[in-house]
Amino acid sequence: MLYWNGLPREVASFQGVAVRSLSTSSPHDHPEHGRLVYKGNLAKTVLGVKFFSYSTSIFNLFMMPYIMLKSGIGVESLLVQGVFYGLIGIFTFVTPVTLHLLTKGYVIRLYYKDEVDTYTAITYNAILAEKATVFHQKDVKIPDISKMFTTFYAKTKSMLVNPTLFPNPQDYNHLMGYDKSSIFKFEDLEAVKEADERK
Repeated sequence: MLYWNGLPREVASFQGVAVRSLSTSSPHDHPEHGRLVYKGNLAKTVLGVKFFSYSTSIFNLFMMPYIMLKSGIGVESLLVQGVFYGLIGIFTFVTPVTLHLLTKGYVIRLYYKDEVDTYTAITYNAILAEKATVFHQKDVKIPDISKMFTTFYAKTKSMLVNPTLFPNPQDYNHLMGYDKSSIFKFEDLEAVKEADERK
């Protein structure tokens, strides 16, 4: 028996009662994006590193006037001021921008809609919010030269995924277009021969 404002209240107990979900979709489905086919294992690390970099940059910006007043850097030579501001500028602005450029294509989650053959890649944008990029399988381009932070291009945006983190390898093969047949049809081969003979 519980008491609320001095009055006794009865609380229903759910001990021993099985709770079932009436949902027909799997827990990895998203109603808007489709079926979850990939989940990046570095999502929290990327978010943490970017958040730490942003927070230290903001801290530097707020501490800069105090440091300048207490250190007396304003009366030193122009060369010392340039070196000081350059170092602070590198840590304040260049590091977060570089981190964003390196990690903006890291795919946190990848969803696939079978009906329309579209993928939705979830990445982090510059303000650490999730950003959805929707593309078709035909928009996927594999770079000619292997790049460090690019597995494929979706339209013109570079994306980075780890192929070993796909629970079903067939999903990765379909994403990259490896499941398409590269065997020529006999009719196509005959048409090429006829075109060569006409020349």
